[in-house]
Amino acid sequence: MSNMKAFLYKILNNLIIDEYRKKKPQSLDVLEESGFEPHANESSTIEDKIDGARALSLINKLPEPYKEPVFLKFVNGLEISEIADITGEAENTVSVHIHRGLSKLKQLFEYEK
Repeated sequence: MSNMKAFLYKILNNLIIDEYRKKKPQSLDVLEESGFEPHANESSTIEDKIDGARALSLINKLPEPYKEPVFLKFVNGLEISEIADITGEAENTVSVHIHRGLSKLKQLFEYEK
């Protein structure tokens, strides 16, 4: 049963990544033409979305062994054991990849300030 769950998570993860790659950012002019008007009370929500988009962008720049475990842990909210099932790696290896991935993510964040 856990192998089927891991398989389904892997497929879902790949589908989410495909959808994310398909979406192109729209300019503010295009959004305003379609009727979008930012309101002052939504500023924190907009800032959160921008920060989230930036975080996803930085996660996608991580080296390959760290990208997937960090994505699964912090975007999908999976546990280490579930990530280990999906990736086929030991739980300890997954934990190390997440730890190192977060260190690399911090470096990317500081570099792009």
